[in-house]
Amino acid sequence: MRPNRRAVLMAGGALAAANALPGTVASADPADPWHQAQLIRWQVRPPSFPRRSYDITRFGAAGNGTTDCTEAFRQAIAECHVNGGGRVLVPPGRYLTGPIHLRSNVNLHVSEGATVLFKTDPAAYLPVVLTRWEGTECYNYSPFVYALDQHDIAITGRGTLDGQAPLGPWESWYRSGGGQSADQQALRRMGNEGVPVAARVFGAGHFLRPNMIQLYRCRNVLISDVTILEPAMWTVHPVLCTNVTVRDITVASTLFNTDGCDPECCANVLIAGCRFNTNDDCVAVKAGRDEDGHRVGVPSQNILVEDCLLSGRWGGITVGSEMSGGVRNVFARRCVINSPDFPGNFPVKYPLYIKTNKLRGGFVENVHLRHFSGGGVEREAIFINMAYNNQAGTRPVVVRDISVEKMTIDGARAVLNLVGLETDHMSHIRLSNSTFTNVRNPNTIQFVDDLVLHEVTINGQPAEGAS
Repeated sequence: MRPNRRAVLMAGGALAAANALPGTVASADPADPWHQAQLIRWQVRPPSFPRRSYDITRFGAAGNGTTDCTEAFRQAIAECHVNGGGRVLVPPGRYLTGPIHLRSNVNLHVSEGATVLFKTDPAAYLPVVLTRWEGTECYNYSPFVYALDQHDIAITGRGTLDGQAPLGPWESWYRSGGGQSADQQALRRMGNEGVPVAARVFGAGHFLRPNMIQLYRCRNVLISDVTILEPAMWTVHPVLCTNVTVRDITVASTLFNTDGCDPECCANVLIAGCRFNTNDDCVAVKAGRDEDGHRVGVPSQNILVEDCLLSGRWGGITVGSEMSGGVRNVFARRCVINSPDFPGNFPVKYPLYIKTNKLRGGFVENVHLRHFSGGGVEREAIFINMAYNNQAGTRPVVVRDISVEKMTIDGARAVLNLVGLETDHMSHIRLSNSTFTNVRNPNTIQFVDDLVLHEVTINGQPAEGAS
């Protein structure tokens, strides 16, 4: 329903204040955080593009599934960009390619009936590019679709991006003895010791899997309608971006650690109408890892997730564990967990999952869910863990102002698992107007200040009101 003119005018002053400081949204009613969600919804605007079209077949692409179309994509994108922008058209067919690097004012449009097949040879993703790998900056294999310091870019259309990851070596890299673990530890050590980013070079001879789509330091981003299959690692990963729209996409992944959408150090993000079938978290908000995350020092903020179907091995809506730069103002509404119409390969363990520790430090504040439904939750409906992976550190960590309302879940191990720290309590946690059935175990609550349960029933019985 469109807002009426009076409502828009009333919001105008708040929006003007928000635009004065990038990444901030002023609330019309500080007592109700959901006014902020509506302001985010109005403020995030997808980019528009000139009507010019550049068909990749004009540049030598062939949709037979075997011809290497990497150069055709490069030339079409370059010409579109130089001429002021427009649409790079992928017509029906199967197009094999290496990495696709987007440029400003370019909309990569994958038509219905078109499939972009990404090569399975890691050498195709060289030379290395600046990237962020599990929250630490480095140079590594290019993501399959990549952009750096661009604006007004898009991936649209009802076609398919197929990473073909099970056909490549990517899975063997993270298996026992596969090489990823040693590189992962080396990169984390570099980040914590402050090794210059230019010296953190991986790629050839190393085993850090590239993301499917990573847009780095970009603004005015749209990813819409496409189906994304079988990434090698995280699927949609905007980093240090502003004004991002991800809508009506379908993600299906089977390899380990293939999250659906991971906005990292981003401001003003809308994720709407998406379907996530993942072998990890569905939506995971991140903000850098440990010392390197604090060095970059940019939070993720003003993020709205709505009307999504969430099926995945771990969290539905997740914050962390890479969140050292801080996370604030995350809203999610009208999402379905393990929908019978979209069951996915794995049941969600936690509809809401917040994970951090004193090695990460930082803060998570103002995270709000409402109108979540579904069932078959493998573990707890709400898991907030400030001792994630039992990693020790000395940085203060803050988790506060978390609310869940109007949640209806049938089937879970427990409703709440809240793990605060003796040194760093979580605070202001509210669960209200919610119903949980077929719950097997009682709640677990440690080091929590100001926990409120209001009009909550568990297995037909009222839950305790406050503690």
